[in-house]
Parts: sequence; C-alpha cells; structure tokens
Amino acid sequence: MPKSKPGKPDERVKATGSAAQEPTTGFLKPLQPSPELAAIVGSDPLPRPDVVSKVWEYIKKHKLQNPQNKREIMADEKLQAVFGGKNKVSMFEMNKHLAQHLK
Repeated sequence: MPKSKPGKPDERVKATGSAAQEPTTGFLKPLQPSPELAAIVGSDPLPRPDVVSKVWEYIKKHKLQNPQNKREIMADEKLQAVFGGKNKVSMFEMNKHLAQHLK
C-alpha cells in the first residue's frame, strides 16, 4: 500500500459522518437520569459528559462551591438527594455519585 501524504487521512481510516451518527463508545451513549438527578439536569437521556456539565452549571449558578476550597461542593437539597444525603462532597467524589443515578 502506498504511503499517504502528510496532512491527508490514511485511506484505511473511515471518515466520520454527520453529527447525527450513532456514538461509537459507551461513554457518549445517552443515559436516563434518575428522578433525583432529573431535577437538576432534566429528564431527557444525556451522555455522561453532558450530565457532568449540567451539574457544574447548576453548582456554579447556585454558588455551591466552597469559597475556601473550590474542590468541595456544598450540596443543597436537590444535590443531597443525588449525593446520598451528604452535605459536602469533593469534585472527585461527585462522578461516583452521578454514576449511581444514570441508567
């Protein structure tokens, strides 16, 4: 097989189509949020990255980050339902809690 020129895709690589194409990984698969999480992100199925983005929008909109430690999230009533009743979680713990609310 002849070498491809720099800057041009290899002929063996399949070009991606439109944005409406099915996601190829489970990471981008739309997941259904639980009723508790739906109160924050909406009830439509969303890919994991979109869920995390919407939760961060909610946290910032309601000023729920600890001003002294931005890695700490101070949960309001809606977030406590998602975080298993905890008043505070670290931003690293948050994804673990979110995963339990996505199917």
